Amino acid sequence: MTTFDRLEKFSRTKSASIIFPAVATVLLFVLWELMVRLFNIPSYNLPAPSAILQSAIARSSALWENSMQTLFTTLAGFLLAILAGVILGFMIGYSRLAYIILYPLLVGFNTIPKVALVPLFALWFGIGTIPAILTAFLLAFFPIAVNVALGLDTVEPEMKDVMRSLGASQFEIFQKIGFPHVMPYIFASLKVAISLAFVGAVISETVASNKGIGYLIVTASSNFDVPLGFAGLMVLAIMGTALYGFFAAAEKYLIYWAR
Repeated sequence: MTTFDRLEKFSRTKSASIIFPAVATVLLFVLWELMVRLFNIPSYNLPAPSAILQSAIARSSALWENSMQTLFTTLAGFLLAILAGVILGFMIGYSRLAYIILYPLLVGFNTIPKVALVPLFALWFGIGTIPAILTAFLLAFFPIAVNVALGLDTVEPEMKDVMRSLGASQFEIFQKIGFPHVMPYIFASLKVAISLAFVGAVISETVASNKGIGYLIVTASSNFDVPLGFAGLMVLAIMGTALYGFFAAAEKYLIYWAR
């Protein structure tokens, strides 16, 4: 057995899903450090990972405070997006009339760049938390609603006909067929939506906020404290990856029957 075959076999194990990404991340940071030192790149252009780590330790209190603000606004907008997206998705997926009326409006509204709405949110609600929550909600809402509607729309008509022939009510059809069928679509949309919610919250914080990771990055950049700005980006990456992993694990254990 060749080395490639051994690696291919190992890649199918559970440990590989942790070890390979960890090794790739370490190699990326090592290469990054070497390139910065080799080409003598100044820290105000591209700081080395060691400089970013030093800045993160020195400004840990500011990073913690602002990251908790971003996490709060992201999760608040994300939870609102789940509630509204699932409800609207079920309406569009089950009702032809709702699909005809609401879906074009939904698509049209989604084409509006959300960053263009942030100044309006700041005008209506003031700078701070509410604009960030609303922006996170608007970015996360669309993929959830569309995936729920798509999941319901792809239920085989034959399965519904069989249930009706057995005397099942509309609710029982949804309980036994519709809901289990749509669950994989919901979890697929949640993994996408949580990343978009982070994007929305940070966009708002860079424009209309006085706290949060987005505000921290803008402030650090204006002060030429580039390592601190990169430290904020690293915190965002860690939080986003952790939440994505949470929903991926929840999908694995809650809808194991779909795999």
